[in-house]
Amino acid sequence: MRRPLLRNVTSVFMTSLSPAPAEVRRGQIWPTQRAGTDARLDHMSSELGDFLKARRRRLDPAAAGLADDGRRRVAGLRREEVALLASISPGYYTRLEQGRRVAAVPVLEAIARALRLDDDERAYLFELSGKDGGKPRRHVAQRVRAPLRRLLDDLAGTPAMVLGRRTDVLAWNALAAALFTDFAAVPEKQRNFIRLVFRDPAVRAMYTDWDYTARSCVAQLRMEAARDPGDPRLTALVGELSVLDPDFRRWWGDHRVAVRTAGAKSLRHPAVGDLTLDWSTLTDASDPDQQLITLTAEPGTRSHEGLRLLASWSAGTEGGAGAGAPFGRVSAARGAPPPAPPRRAGRA
Repeated sequence: MRRPLLRNVTSVFMTSLSPAPAEVRRGQIWPTQRAGTDARLDHMSSELGDFLKARRRRLDPAAAGLADDGRRRVAGLRREEVALLASISPGYYTRLEQGRRVAAVPVLEAIARALRLDDDERAYLFELSGKDGGKPRRHVAQRVRAPLRRLLDDLAGTPAMVLGRRTDVLAWNALAAALFTDFAAVPEKQRNFIRLVFRDPAVRAMYTDWDYTARSCVAQLRMEAARDPGDPRLTALVGELSVLDPDFRRWWGDHRVAVRTAGAKSLRHPAVGDLTLDWSTLTDASDPDQQLITLTAEPGTRSHEGLRLLASWSAGTEGGAGAGAPFGRVSAARGAPPPAPPRRAGRA
């Protein structure tokens, strides 16, 4: 039987790290040994139990309208209290949390209300409960359609990129490369946005609110993992980051989830200074696993002027969408114009 990928990784790195969560130590972030629907459902039952435990432990009994008898040894609600709030039997809820019961939709709705789940957490609960039919997904290579590439080219004044499964960076325009990094210089198999956020010192240093941004990335990745727990590259990515980065390992164990929609980024660019950018997500109808991410600034602001300056520097880059950064890594001296752009074309 083939050894799990993560166990091979941990044998190299774990000697210098603090103990990882049980799911990492077992070498099974997601099941890779057994193929088929049974392995997927087994994992999702276990993940569902972990998620329910994490959510009930964060709740304040008093806020939930429950009396505190002063005998609590752990934080949050007990199983029987969740069952009471959801109007189900304690035994039913216990079996559900232990992965020995499949819940119907009305029960899931009641549990979501009892645990005060937000919209993203509720969607995650339903994903873990197998309401997609439990069919494994095919992991075919993603390709960005030509019209979407042309759209990237046309957004010359707006940093834009296409993220695929696992936040793989599939395509980008010159301004996105000028803003973040020379994506073309990153090996394709490592061209992943969450990996850059955690493991690339230059990208990491750009975020003035790195903790918030990185934790949001982890929550979004965990949501994706519920939809596709059998993805071997997702398994490898989670394993790698869990071993190499203690923050990722801790936040992955928190079981927080989020959907990538819209928000704001605060960046400190080495060439144009501080930028506050609004980012938005557009999903490609032909492949819902591909999302166009755009970053804009309020007109008339310093951030807007900074983007215009960065766009003027990157305008000489040839190759359009998928081209490398106009001046390489984001390492130019702050406030100084970057070197002349390389004259090369490229595609993601």
